[in-house]
Amino acid sequence: MSALIHAAKAPDYPAEIIGVFSNRAAAAGLDTARGEGITTAALAQSKFETRLDFENALTAILEAWRTDIVCMAGFMRILTPEFTTRWQGKAINIHPSLLPDYKGLDTHARALADGVAEAGCSVHFVTPGLDEGPVIAQARVPVLPNDTPGSLAARVLVEEHKLYPEALRRLAAGEVAYPR
Repeated sequence: MSALIHAAKAPDYPAEIIGVFSNRAAAAGLDTARGEGITTAALAQSKFETRLDFENALTAILEAWRTDIVCMAGFMRILTPEFTTRWQGKAINIHPSLLPDYKGLDTHARALADGVAEAGCSVHFVTPGLDEGPVIAQARVPVLPNDTPGSLAARVLVEEHKLYPEALRRLAAGEVAYPR
């Protein structure tokens, strides 16, 4: 999120960060956004009877902000088809693996256990399936002989901070679109 906020400060960047939402009121990213003068909102999913009720409330916030593109980062929820259909081609996420490999959690440990030569991150369109949306961009890093999940994660994170702003730039500029 911080990388997106920083990138959007450039006068020639084609997107503006207009709001930051979290499903956790104590999320550090909300404080970061407020410090940058960005509107924030938080809703706990546990306060809603159903996941769809929560997502409808989230959509109402996004629509009130006049959101064009939803960028997810650290939002660890599988979204309903109703939400993903509403935001199809307008919702993107970053994932710390070279999708379609290592969907879900513990990506670095699983990659190391498999003995892969390289790892990385992917920005993809959000769909109802877990980390299944079409990939917009990827960045690769070599797996080093003494890597641990933590050391690999740290190197991948550096690439995530570059890749996500670039993928958002490309989407906002109309250089990429959801495949039809």
